[in-house]
Amino acid sequence: MAAPGGAGPIGPYPEGVDSDEDREDYDKLRRRVLWTLPYGLYVVGSRHGERRNGMTLNWATQVSFDPKLVGIGVEKPAFTHELITEGGVFSLCTIAREDRAVVRKFTKPVEVDLEARTLNGFEFRDGTSGAPILAMAVAWLDCEVRQAVDCGGHTFFIGEVVDAGFHAEEDTEVLRMEDTRMNYGG
Repeated sequence: MAAPGGAGPIGPYPEGVDSDEDREDYDKLRRRVLWTLPYGLYVVGSRHGERRNGMTLNWATQVSFDPKLVGIGVEKPAFTHELITEGGVFSLCTIAREDRAVVRKFTKPVEVDLEARTLNGFEFRDGTSGAPILAMAVAWLDCEVRQAVDCGGHTFFIGEVVDAGFHAEEDTEVLRMEDTRMNYGG
């Protein structure tokens, strides 16, 4: 299986991995190992002007305590990437484990109904930053972009948390990648 985008295996390779077949086998192994890293599954909200989107995302982490900074990895061709780049804001919504089917609804650009205040039929409100926040989220972080780091096929957007909250009980179990049959990365 080729790497994303149709390219062949991607180096660097350890000593002794010299042939095309060895490189392909090593690339498959490396991807399987990377897929074992634990990830959450989120819906990231983005906005520029009146354009909004929600997108399933699994590359998210806190990167600083002071100030409170959160980083998310977004693939460059994604509509969400365009909106975050232009709008400078994003929200990160955690989803309840029992709502795992919801993340599949956000794998493509969403249908936005501003009058009904819905993204793909799910109610939202605009956060302090203006980014959409799902009403059904267990918890949410509202962020303003402070830095964008080029990471090959993705951009790592670092956002400062300007608001946060819970819509459910704090101990509600949230969705993780391993709760689904989805995988991304590697």
